[in-house]
Amino acid sequence: MKRIIFYTALIVFFVSCASTDKKGELDKLKAQRDQLNTQITQLENKIDPIGKTKDIKSITVNTTEAAESVFNHYIEVQGNVDGEQNIAVSPQISGIVTAVYVKEGSQVNKGAVLAELDSRVQKQSLEEVKTQLEMANTIYTKQSALWDKKIGSEVQYLQAKTTKESLEQRLETMKEQLRMSKIISPIAGTVESVPLRVGQNVSPGATTSTIRVINMSIAKITADVSEAYAARIHDGNIALVSFPDLGKEYETKLNFTGRYIDPTNRTFKVECKVTSGNVMLRANMIAYIKIKDYSNTRAFCVPVNYVQKDQAGKFIYVAKQNGKNWIADKRIIKTGKDYDGIVEVLDGLTTGEKIITSGYQNLNPGVNIVF
Repeated sequence: MKRIIFYTALIVFFVSCASTDKKGELDKLKAQRDQLNTQITQLENKIDPIGKTKDIKSITVNTTEAAESVFNHYIEVQGNVDGEQNIAVSPQISGIVTAVYVKEGSQVNKGAVLAELDSRVQKQSLEEVKTQLEMANTIYTKQSALWDKKIGSEVQYLQAKTTKESLEQRLETMKEQLRMSKIISPIAGTVESVPLRVGQNVSPGATTSTIRVINMSIAKITADVSEAYAARIHDGNIALVSFPDLGKEYETKLNFTGRYIDPTNRTFKVECKVTSGNVMLRANMIAYIKIKDYSNTRAFCVPVNYVQKDQAGKFIYVAKQNGKNWIADKRIIKTGKDYDGIVEVLDGLTTGEKIITSGYQNLNPGVNIVF
């Protein structure tokens, strides 16, 4: 009887254990089912009834294709305008002004008489020398004829010849003195100032005795450039000259770069010339010179504000295709010089890549973008 009871209890125990194992397995399967249902629901939320994936929220940007272009760098300095020919014409001798033939603004040719000094004494002396020369020529002619016939002495002939030649030289001297009584313009141009007045006593070199004549058909612009640019600026550098008061700009070249550094301000002089044409340029007018000191004919030029910086270095965002979508790609770049808001990119870009030009402020690498 005891044995029957023992076996009966053992059977009940095994049946109970089997039921417990199945319950635990069932619970485990139910948990897996719930997890799968959650994943299914999430996927279903991303799929529309037709079976197309729903659009993930993207950031709208604008792009431009990267292309090689010319990058130029300039040094900007302020200069002054002057005529290539700016002459202060002064009398060559002292005397009293008897006539002034020009006024401010007069156009004159080279060799034109601007004013004249009292030359009565020179004219009288010239007439006397002419009279003496006529007599000397007559005597010389007779003595020469006699000497050819071997009549008279050689000394008489030589004296007559010497007297004639001496008077001829004196006549030329008197003519030159008479010419020096006239103030003559050595250039063609415009008369800028005429301080002379009839009856005024003038002398060579005096400020009140000079007439200024300027030829502005070709203007020269001079400027002082910092010593720091001495190695990058040479004769022949391209220069863009602009006149703010006229709204004009000309392209020319430097025709002169100084070899002397001013010790007071550590600068050297540069000069270029422009043909004014129909533009009314004036001496001492302000001009701005942009001197090209660097050029790269195959650079990727991008606005400076596109370039950002972090611990990894300078970078920009470009659009990169990812399957059917476009994403933002952070691109580390190497930059060179910058000028007027543009920087040259030396490395990190290739032709045809789409540079993100707007909306890049809110981007992170890998986010979806639309154009």
